[in-house]
Amino acid sequence: MNPILKSALAVVAAVLSIHASAEITFYEHDNFDGRAFTAQEPVDNFRRFGFNDLASSVVVVGEPWEVCDDADFHGRCMILRPGSYPSLRDMNMNDRLSSARAIGRDRRYDEGRYAPQPMMGQITFYEREGFQGRAFATEGDIENFKRFGFNDRASSVVVLGQRWEACEHVNFTGLCVILRPGRYPSLSSMGLNDRVSSVRIVHPTARFHDGRYAPQPVPVYDWRRRPEERIHEARVTAARAVFAAPQQRCWIEREQVVQEQRRDPNVGGAVVGGIVGGILGHQIGGGTGRDIATVGGVVAGAAIGANVGRDAQTTSIQNVQRCAATPAQGRPDYWDVTYQFRGVEHHMQSTSPPGPTVTVNENGEPRM
Repeated sequence: MNPILKSALAVVAAVLSIHASAEITFYEHDNFDGRAFTAQEPVDNFRRFGFNDLASSVVVVGEPWEVCDDADFHGRCMILRPGSYPSLRDMNMNDRLSSARAIGRDRRYDEGRYAPQPMMGQITFYEREGFQGRAFATEGDIENFKRFGFNDRASSVVVLGQRWEACEHVNFTGLCVILRPGRYPSLSSMGLNDRVSSVRIVHPTARFHDGRYAPQPVPVYDWRRRPEERIHEARVTAARAVFAAPQQRCWIEREQVVQEQRRDPNVGGAVVGGIVGGILGHQIGGGTGRDIATVGGVVAGAAIGANVGRDAQTTSIQNVQRCAATPAQGRPDYWDVTYQFRGVEHHMQSTSPPGPTVTVNENGEPRM
């Protein structure tokens, strides 16, 4: 074959391979909402597609893309790595894009040409509840956990960046639950404890019924270091272990209980008491005074006699419930950490006790 023709074909093949694996989707609003426009070939002018100066969020698949705020790839241009960009405001390109084209993954540009790191997805499963035991992390789809020795082992999970779908059977079948970014100390509440066999990342624009989602997770922050990001050490000034709220512990005791019983008036006692009281009253005084005392004795004696034996106490053995607050025990839920960076006090929460310093970026944000 002619060497020139052979070289030309190689170039064409390379270009075609780039475009075959490169795709970019622009959205009219932030967070991948509103009207969308997808391209797999270079677009020198968005006006031809009715999308000029309208893009507010972007999803890049396969290869990096160069996006520019003028037609024909002029003006201010930025390189977008594969990933999801919920908003173009961070790069000052919101509602300003007019052209875009795919570039080779192997091409290198000055770091200033690149947009901020896109939102990437990562999920970490733990063998026991509370993020304990052996861990298994992935940034890509896993159709069968058996290949990684983690099938039906996950009991808690941490989700970063984007939503993931976790399923009880291989190949994303069986009971499947959508996990939002956050910390899930236990998979029991969603029926997936020791039952997860496959997992895959969810496209940013996918919409699901509320019943498909797992319960709301505990917030979590993406502390992973970004490519080319400069990091620093910040001094820890305080670290406080935070335990779960005290719980109420109740138990049953068998106990002797005294019960008061009030019976009906004692009629017989009232008669006898009236007679006795009358006799005693008749012996007091004389004349009219004796008559008054007799009547008073009858009344008082009858009242006393009527209540004889009316009040009684009985005892019995009964089950009695008693409760008491018990302090949380074992491992803390998290550590509340305070650190200083460039004269500013920062706070973060970590799942393990910190050392004398923590790693942060230029803005004082924690990094792992």
